[in-house]
Amino acid sequence: MSNNRNVYTFEDYKCTPDPVFAVERECLEPCPAPIVVDNGSFQCRAGWASGASQLDQPRLVFRSAAARSRGAARSDAHVGNDIPSLEPLRWTLKSAFDRNSVVNFDIQELIFDYIFMHLGINSQGQVDHPVVVTEPPCNPLHCRQMMSELLFECYGVPRVAYGVDSLFSFYCNRDGADPASTGLVVSSGYHCSHVLPVINGRLDAVNCKRVNLGGGQAASYLQRLLQLKYPANQTAITLSRMEELLHQHSYVALDYQQELDNWRSPNFYEKEVHRVQLPFSGRAVGVCVSAEERNERKAQQLRRLQEINSRRREEKLQEDQKRLEMLLSVQELLEDGSLELFHRSLVELNMDSAEELQSYIHKLSMSVEQHRLMKAELLNQPAEVEPPADEGNEMEPDLNESDELSKTPSANQPMFNLAEYHQLFVGTERLRVPEILFQPSLIGEEQMGLMETLQFVLEQYPPEQQEALVKNVFLTGGNLQYPGLKERVQRDLLAIRPFQSHFKVSLASRPALDAWFGACEWALRNPAEGQGWISRQDYEENGGEYLREHCASNTFIPMKLHKPTAATKHTVMGKLATDTSLPDTVSNDNDNDISMT
Repeated sequence: MSNNRNVYTFEDYKCTPDPVFAVERECLEPCPAPIVVDNGSFQCRAGWASGASQLDQPRLVFRSAAARSRGAARSDAHVGNDIPSLEPLRWTLKSAFDRNSVVNFDIQELIFDYIFMHLGINSQGQVDHPVVVTEPPCNPLHCRQMMSELLFECYGVPRVAYGVDSLFSFYCNRDGADPASTGLVVSSGYHCSHVLPVINGRLDAVNCKRVNLGGGQAASYLQRLLQLKYPANQTAITLSRMEELLHQHSYVALDYQQELDNWRSPNFYEKEVHRVQLPFSGRAVGVCVSAEERNERKAQQLRRLQEINSRRREEKLQEDQKRLEMLLSVQELLEDGSLELFHRSLVELNMDSAEELQSYIHKLSMSVEQHRLMKAELLNQPAEVEPPADEGNEMEPDLNESDELSKTPSANQPMFNLAEYHQLFVGTERLRVPEILFQPSLIGEEQMGLMETLQFVLEQYPPEQQEALVKNVFLTGGNLQYPGLKERVQRDLLAIRPFQSHFKVSLASRPALDAWFGACEWALRNPAEGQGWISRQDYEENGGEYLREHCASNTFIPMKLHKPTAATKHTVMGKLATDTSLPDTVSNDNDNDISMT
């Protein structure tokens, strides 16, 4: 980033593929070391909990997304850092998350494949290491059930432990305090923010609250603001660049209205505005080009475009032919009666039926035939690359006029700066975007802000318990790294709490990474036979939703479904048949037994 009169440039960070690491000796002896996976909705972090100094950092940090086009084989999917640039493929990106819960387990399986392969796990058919996976607060039982089924059935892991990412961060930053401490954890990620009360070292799941706002909504809001402000540069204002602006140029105002009033001052604006340079291709000013040279350039550009188009058509034809041959070979399996191999090939091609395969074959055949006809027409009909002769005569008056203007420049006429035309003046957007955490109404969201939610959670406890909670308010999460956020929370908490009450607000040392470090520390302190680990036997006896509780875990509330007896069914059906005036809501005491954590 260069700073010249507050002018910055976009880094446009490109991902580089992760190497395939070799498993260190410390990860195998004296027993297999646990694999720690901080499964975030924006970034996934994975590494070893071995205690070795060279393994005290996450080995893999990548975007939790996969890109696979329709009809492509499973092996053609790109995951994480294998995607060099997100913007060209953003419309094909798929995430395993809906809000902050994992629901798309096909993508989650691809992410686990990526992790285990790049960590160097080469044991055939299974992973012999225990796995620690983070999950959101109050994770639905179905999501945990599917995750356990994936890890135990697909990868054959010996043990699994689940924990809340923000609670792992909370215990990682306790600085020697009592593990059974009381505090209030405020976390904010890419999709959601949470207020989590911790009572005597355990999460009070009943009073947890979620705000459906995070870094993703902030980046979209910033993109919408700047695209409305600079409609001529809409295509250059991408979501990836807005995430970069959000992380490097935004801040939280201590007093939002007062800060907006300060921005009305021209001197303050000139001092604080950040000019961010968009990439552009500049042209030399004052260079005169003759009509013949201009016509020659146009002819060269036309020839170049024709060569590029011809080469692209040839490459497209070769790809379609190769794809068509492969699909025809799959169709031959059906004709030969190899149904099992045929259906397996359909799954690899991400297709559902033979009719869909036939449709693709028909489309590719038409495309190949069309490319061949177009190629034959172009060979028989030579292209005219020279522009008409009268084009130069039509441009001659404009050229002479521009020559005269360039020879007699006006001293009062300012020079047009092309670079400034491609600059984004980021002013009040720097504080307006993070403010949605405290005022969701700025983007039309009808829900409480972060501090209102914190106040609501505190009101669920008696005054003595409130005093204990506010003495340890802990901020964590990748979306709470804005400068000034801790001071803003302290100021708002001072307005919420009674006069002369005491409180303490602390920020995680590494808000985006402490969840992984906390999970790694927990795995080192709790060996695989200790508290919190779910074994294969536990999974088979108690079901996939089973959870062994520990200091950083959710609260396990088993799901109980009471099956009615035959006599009860007969009585209920008879009542439904005779009673035509049923109320809108039928309550049953047994319904309270159906719950989720």
